Amino acid sequence: MARTPSEFAVHVLMEGGHREEVRFATIQEFQHWYSNELVPRTDSKEFINLPMKTVQGEYMVIRPSSILALRVEPVFTSSVEHY
Repeated sequence: MARTPSEFAVHVLMEGGHREEVRFATIQEFQHWYSNELVPRTDSKEFINLPMKTVQGEYMVIRPSSILALRVEPVFTSSVEHY
């Protein structure tokens, strides 16, 4: 029986070695942000919003051209300690 992830952690690797982790409730939510916000502006130096995992409605602004890699990781409630 396949498990269903509770959320998806997206690890963003940026120029200069900076890393950030953001969470999306569904893979479709991530795909929507990726295809509508990030991909059309891949080489842009203008800021775009990156939703943060800590507080609903909190955002970080980032230049798409500074993103080097993204890693998408499914998170299962049973495998995570809750604080």
